[in-house]
Amino acid sequence: MYKQVIVVRSDLKMGKGKIAAQCAHASVSALDKAKDTIIKKWKEDGQKKVVVKVKSEEEILIIKKECAKSGLPCAMIKDAGRTQLEPGTITAIAIGPDEDEKINKVTGHLKIL
Repeated sequence: MYKQVIVVRSDLKMGKGKIAAQCAHASVSALDKAKDTIIKKWKEDGQKKVVVKVKSEEEILIIKKECAKSGLPCAMIKDAGRTQLEPGTITAIAIGPDEDEKINKVTGHLKIL
């Protein structure tokens, strides 16, 4: 099975719409970095997505490093600063799509948003 996990910072106190937009940005951006063969299988599996949370920028940066070590496609999102946040604020990271087991090694300990 294949999935995509989106990690959102909960410490920023973003509104629901803002969170949804950041997740969408992350999802699309990470998809662009995934292998075509995996994207095809993920789409056939129903495009599973899971949204989890971290409590700080430090935690999200650790997740990014673990993705790089694991060879997982990922995309970190920095806000443009037009609404609720300062420009350049890291808000989310999407990982995958890729195999469930590979992504779980990086995000399996995180709680659902």
